Amino acid sequence: MQIFKSLIEKTAYGVCTKIGEKIGLSTRPIRVFFIYTSFLTLGSPVIIYMILAFWMNMRNYARAKRTAVWDL
Repeated sequence: MQIFKSLIEKTAYGVCTKIGEKIGLSTRPIRVFFIYTSFLTLGSPVIIYMILAFWMNMRNYARAKRTAVWDL
């Protein structure tokens, strides 16, 4: 069950987890804050979440070691 939970957290809640790691908080209050602000502002934090998720994905892609095409 713990493996499944960590997989879900990495794929679905990567932004909240990363923010929690950076500021030293548990991810639960960050997720609750995100959910409540999404309901109160009619979903505008979802746009911010998607931008942050895209940015994190692009940073991971840029940092990944890529092999050259001609190296076999």
